[in-house]
Amino acid sequence: MPRRIIDLSAPIVASPPETPEALRTEISFSDHAAGAKAIETMLGVPAHLLRDGEGWAVEEFTRFGTHNSTHVDAPWHYNSRVAGERAQTIDELPLDWFFNPGVVLDFHTRDDGAAITAAEVQTELGRIAHELAPGEIVLMRTGRDEFLEAPDYMIRGPGVTAEATHWLYEQGVRVMGIDAWGWDAPLNIQAEQARERDEPGIFWAAHQADIPYCQIERLANLAELPPYGFDVACFPLRIIGGSAGPARVVAILES
Repeated sequence: MPRRIIDLSAPIVASPPETPEALRTEISFSDHAAGAKAIETMLGVPAHLLRDGEGWAVEEFTRFGTHNSTHVDAPWHYNSRVAGERAQTIDELPLDWFFNPGVVLDFHTRDDGAAITAAEVQTELGRIAHELAPGEIVLMRTGRDEFLEAPDYMIRGPGVTAEATHWLYEQGVRVMGIDAWGWDAPLNIQAEQARERDEPGIFWAAHQADIPYCQIERLANLAELPPYGFDVACFPLRIIGGSAGPARVVAILES
């Protein structure tokens, strides 16, 4: 049947100069002329034996963390042990988690740092008249993909609470995603609250909810999707022992 594919992934580009060291992405590009020289050096084939005198173009990540682009977090990212067991790394998760019907919940009017609660998730599901089924991939639309290239991108967006994350897991959801820098509220807001209250369970609360689930972070274009009636493919790279895998996340709709 005819279908439409919507790209939900952020573009991978070199970071602007002001990006903090730990968060930088750096890419080197080698053009066709450099490729011709490499072929001659490696294999003794001169440029005149190549089409238009050109060799291969290649790129190299000189710095690229597994969490630097649109990616899927594994339970190992959150803690070494989850639900009493050794946490799974990204290569150990079932592939059937990553291709399932999707649901978009719209919270794009919420302020930065606002808490998305279980009650609000249930209210939004009622608004769109959808009952979750086990295995569905739930995507939170915050609208913060508008700021993907902005210097303050990582401190924008509401956050999903641990309570809401637990509730989604109890409905059979194993993969959840968001079009903001992270699933929890921005790190600076969490850090301030944790210091003020001087107690554990505040900073990174939804990540460290002690349940074996995956989250997709840094999504884009969720505004182009209907609330449901589409499939999501979000297969992460198979990085052995990895805490996350970059992914080309797409939504597939019947035309």
